[in-house]
Amino acid sequence: MAVFLSESVEDTLSFGTQYAKTLKSGDIVLLKGDMGAGKTVFCKGVAKGLGITDEVLSPTYAYMNDYSGKLYHYDCYRLESGEMAEALGLCDYFYSDGVCLIEWAENIADVLPENCKTVIIKKTAENKRRIIYE
Repeated sequence: MAVFLSESVEDTLSFGTQYAKTLKSGDIVLLKGDMGAGKTVFCKGVAKGLGITDEVLSPTYAYMNDYSGKLYHYDCYRLESGEMAEALGLCDYFYSDGVCLIEWAENIADVLPENCKTVIIKKTAENKRRIIYE
C-alpha cells in the first residue's frame, strides 16, 4: 500500500488522473471512505485519466453510471446485499473491458471477484485527504 497526501480538491482530481494510468481493462477498484471523503472527486480524476469527457456524477440513485463502456462508477450505499446487485445486473460489468470503481463495496462483498484493488480516502482536514492505495 502507498499513501498520497492531498492538500486540495484539485490534488485529489490530479491524483485520480494519474492513478488511472495504472489501471487496465477489467480492473475493479473498491473505494472506501466516509460520506464526503472525496470518492466521487477521485472518480472524476480517474475518468479524466481514461479520456472520458462526460461529466461524472455520483450514481447514488442509479446505482451505477456507465461512461461509454470505459468506466463503470458504482454507488452501492443503498444495496443491502450482493444478491441485490446480481438482481439489478450490476455484477455483469465486473467481467467487461471497462474499469469498475465501486463506492460502498462492502455492501456487496459476497459477489465481488478476487483481486480487486483498494483505494481508501480519509478526510484529515477541511480540504485535506490521506489516500491509501495499491
